[in-house]
Amino acid sequence: MVAVADNLFKALADPTRRTILDELTEKSGQTLFEICSRLSMKHRLGISRQAVSQHLAVLESAGLVETRREGRYKFHDLNTAPLRHIAERWPPPDTSGPEESSP
Repeated sequence: MVAVADNLFKALADPTRRTILDELTEKSGQTLFEICSRLSMKHRLGISRQAVSQHLAVLESAGLVETRREGRYKFHDLNTAPLRHIAERWPPPDTSGPEESSP
């Protein structure tokens, strides 16, 4: 579980990777070409296809992106399950007890 969390936090630490996740939230199932186009046009990021591919590999190793092949195309989908696992790791304290009155 520790290595999974480490990969997840490493993946989320980079602002470009968070932007890629934002784009996949808006439209899941994008190809590398589509992601590169959206980063260039919408976010004005001058980043090479190879760099985007490397960012996607980090996101995939953290479990945040899943890929599927259809013919010659590779599609990238967002997977939020790792984020839910992190949220469940530190549940909020139980506040269902009696409420304290304030003075």
